[in-house]
Amino acid sequence: MRRWWFSALLFLQAIALACAADQKVLATDELDAPATNPDSAAHADVGRTDHRTWNPYQNGWELVSEAMVELRKIRIPNHRRPKKQTGLFSILFHYTLKALPSLRATAPPGHEHAPPVITGPLLDGVKLLQQAADQNNTDAIYLLGQFNFYGNYSHPRNFKVAFDHYYRLASQYGNSSAQFMVGLMYATGVGEAVERDQAKALLYHTFAADQGHTRSEMTVAARHMNGIGVPKNCETACKYYKKVADKAMTWYRSGPPGGMTIVPEAYRLSDEVGGVYGEGASFVSSGINAMKASPNSDTYASIDDVIEYLDLMSQKGDFKASFNLGRLYYEGQRGLERNVDLARRYFLGVTTKYWRAKDGRSVDGAKPQLEKIASKAAGYIGRMWMRGEGVVQDFKTAQKWFERGIKHGDPQSQWGLGLMYLHGYGVRKNVAKAFELFKAAADQDFSLAYVALGALHLDQGGPEDLKVASSYFEAAVRWYSLEAQYYLAEMIHHGVGQDKTCGVAMQYYKNVAERSEPLVSSWTEANHAYEDGDLELAFLDYVMAAEQGYEKAQNNVAFLLDPTRSVFSPPNWLKRQAFKPRLLQNSGLALIYWTRSAIQSNIDSLVKMGDYYLSGIGTEIALEKAGQCYTGASEYFQSAQALYNLGWMHENGVGLTQDFHLAKRYYDQALETNEEAYLPVTLSLLKLRARSAWNTFTHGRINSIQDEPALKKNWSLKEWVQNFLQDENQYYEDAYEEYYDDSIAGSDGQPMGDELDDELDGILESFMILSLVASIMFLMWYRTQRQQAHRQAQENAARQQQQQQPQGMAGMMPPPPPPQNGLPHGQHNFYNQQQQQQQQPQAPPFGDPNFGQWGAGGVGH
Repeated sequence: MRRWWFSALLFLQAIALACAADQKVLATDELDAPATNPDSAAHADVGRTDHRTWNPYQNGWELVSEAMVELRKIRIPNHRRPKKQTGLFSILFHYTLKALPSLRATAPPGHEHAPPVITGPLLDGVKLLQQAADQNNTDAIYLLGQFNFYGNYSHPRNFKVAFDHYYRLASQYGNSSAQFMVGLMYATGVGEAVERDQAKALLYHTFAADQGHTRSEMTVAARHMNGIGVPKNCETACKYYKKVADKAMTWYRSGPPGGMTIVPEAYRLSDEVGGVYGEGASFVSSGINAMKASPNSDTYASIDDVIEYLDLMSQKGDFKASFNLGRLYYEGQRGLERNVDLARRYFLGVTTKYWRAKDGRSVDGAKPQLEKIASKAAGYIGRMWMRGEGVVQDFKTAQKWFERGIKHGDPQSQWGLGLMYLHGYGVRKNVAKAFELFKAAADQDFSLAYVALGALHLDQGGPEDLKVASSYFEAAVRWYSLEAQYYLAEMIHHGVGQDKTCGVAMQYYKNVAERSEPLVSSWTEANHAYEDGDLELAFLDYVMAAEQGYEKAQNNVAFLLDPTRSVFSPPNWLKRQAFKPRLLQNSGLALIYWTRSAIQSNIDSLVKMGDYYLSGIGTEIALEKAGQCYTGASEYFQSAQALYNLGWMHENGVGLTQDFHLAKRYYDQALETNEEAYLPVTLSLLKLRARSAWNTFTHGRINSIQDEPALKKNWSLKEWVQNFLQDENQYYEDAYEEYYDDSIAGSDGQPMGDELDDELDGILESFMILSLVASIMFLMWYRTQRQQAHRQAQENAARQQQQQQPQGMAGMMPPPPPPQNGLPHGQHNFYNQQQQQQQQPQAPPFGDPNFGQWGAGGVGH
């Protein structure tokens, strides 16, 4: 038996050695790390006056050229997306390999390893650049700074050397890119090259921004907006954000007809795991933000699963799935690169089911809704021909596809053909025709048509036209239109058709600047580095975006630097913790970015601030500040974690008055806010009640738990019915319906459910209700008629009986008795009844022996 276990262990270790290519060896991990693309890091965001003294024949330019030749010899691996685990057994096998020792010699986990030695073409290229830098070649100085800062081509990072190169280039030559890097290093103190100094950081960023450096302009704007190292100033922030927004719109409109295509890359790393506190505990994944879905829902499905499912349905002939696949590949998203060729293939697969390829006539006996889906696919194909995406730009072919879509009312086709008439793309310019097509598309809530109509009305300049233009832009902003936000920012900033409001204009300019990610930010490089496992490079790129004011980047930087771990984390012998580089061990910087993220309304970041102040992480213990952070997160945003923390502070008297009653109240509110907190809240309440009972028994000074009497309200019948109906509606309503993403469910943005069945169910339900009401009304009418008929019959019978009585009987009736004692006949009867009552025996008192007989007799009588 022991031999069998020993053989199995050796076999698994052998597999671990064979599959351990992705494990880092601390002695050589820098040499084996993927090189960074120099085009994305070394030449990122060069201002228009970066090299004021640069000329193509400055000293050492031949050495720089030779160095670039040597550097091109280095093989740069392409970015690889991490593969998704395909099943339960593959996941178990993966973690089993991770748990086994690799039998490879590694350095102690708590010590930094010696920097690797560079060799080969990298060494030759660096020597040539150093020689050129000695001759004051600005390109060589800048490249050496980038190599030491980013680690390009697996060059070892040395932030002090990088700072020296940047500082030399910034101070001697006024290079704006170098000034931006110097300001970045002063702002963050990254790599401990310099101490953090926000005043110097603002100074260098201002120098670079005044020279037109885009990222410095955003950084200065963000600092003036949030008051970082400078008093808040809306006008200054708006000025710099406007400069960036102007550049962004110039870049956006320089693309093909319709503008550049922007695939958003910004996201929070913590959202991938349910928030900074995990799934169900963080604000973003609990309470009203929890995505509660059925087991058959695709709420938690990855994009790979969605693509795989839609592709399977497309192969079975589902034209809706083919259209949604084409749209996904055309628009692209984070984790799914744009593929216009594949998108066009799926769109053509839909259109060929409805239009014949030979003559373009529609086929006979088309499936239901195929006409609508095919027209939308035609709109996308026409758009691709108009923009030259994946094909050679051809306006005639685009017009043909647009006209096909317009026949069936496709709004994108109407907008595309209107754009061609507006600018004269392949057709004679006709503004009136373009306006008509834009109006038809806008009537179907197409955002690009709103922008086009708003621009046409804005060009007219009249008061009424300005109001109409503003309404169109506001309608387009609902769909996050970049151009509409810019138009509104301009109108509000200049007071044209809108009230001049600095805060609103600044926010619109900020949105335009931040959404132009390919122009102004390093999100793509940061995400690729994070997916490749290079956390240091990802951290540096996220820091740059964070300094520019991106809240998601600020959250990412703090998340990477966060030293806190779960109390119930597995032991080290069960789960080997990856070595955390020294660059990512900076709790003080983490607190700074948690704070900046919280300023931009991130609730979990605000709670994290409280944790840091409570435990003294990255700063001194400040219990009062911790309570303020938790109170702010709980009162205004109802964070269950913040409420629980306030309850704990009141229970233990940490930073707040020790009060068991208030502690219970906060625990109860935490459970009401997030029902997934049932276990921790229940355990805390059990302990709290025990402490409160002991405090009461020993007559302690702490305020114990007191039962609050529930107020009972006497409802009227009307209020009772209203409350009953309200509760019934709440039971049937789906509180999370608005959070489900149905964008890929149908071609028109509606879910691909059984809409017809829903309509039939509604009709049947209404018919049943009306039938029931009619039946009740008929029964009430029938009952009334029966009662009237019965009453009429009784009256007729009485009338006939009176008529049949003989007339002589009336004389034989005895006369009424004479009055007695001078009283009328009726009053005499009343007097006799009183006399009889007085003559009746009185009831014996309770307890008398005759009471039982009297009572029995009374009952019998």
